[in-house]
Amino acid sequence: MNAELARAIDIIEGADLEGEGQEVLRSQLLDFCHSHDDALYRSCLTGHLTGSALIVDPQTSRTLLIHHRKLERWLQPGGHVDGNGDLGAAALREAEEETGIAGLELLRPAIDIDVHSIPARGDEPAHLHLDVRFAVVAPPDAVVKINHESLDARWVGADDPDGLVTSDELHRLIRRGLAVVNKR
Repeated sequence: MNAELARAIDIIEGADLEGEGQEVLRSQLLDFCHSHDDALYRSCLTGHLTGSALIVDPQTSRTLLIHHRKLERWLQPGGHVDGNGDLGAAALREAEEETGIAGLELLRPAIDIDVHSIPARGDEPAHLHLDVRFAVVAPPDAVVKINHESLDARWVGADDPDGLVTSDELHRLIRRGLAVVNKR
């Protein structure tokens, strides 16, 4: 096992998880890492580790969601780690690229894990994203500038009056992220 994958395993083992099914998902990710030396790379066609960031504005208790162009869903920023075993650093990089917000603050340890299917697209077969999620604090007066990967971005409160949060796992992540940021 290479050092980067060992680092990712340490991060997964140290995640501060809460909620139904989270320990089962942790075990699934750890098993995957131990059976796939290439788990940090997109070339692992079965699936690969990803990192994502729930960006929280502590002044308003809102989280930032992006409307993902390819998946056509409202999600937290995140993506491929491309060999980087520091999953938090990868999540922060993706958050900065996708939102254009400077001065984001990554909170450790990871707060949530999710495994979801990505549909086939072009030459890329359907595969799994084994996602390790971090709370990220937005600076005061953060200005969002989405990139080409997104159609839109919106700050969403826990009440979600626009109905953008359509999955239980995203509801879970938002509740957990707001609680972690509010406790610090």
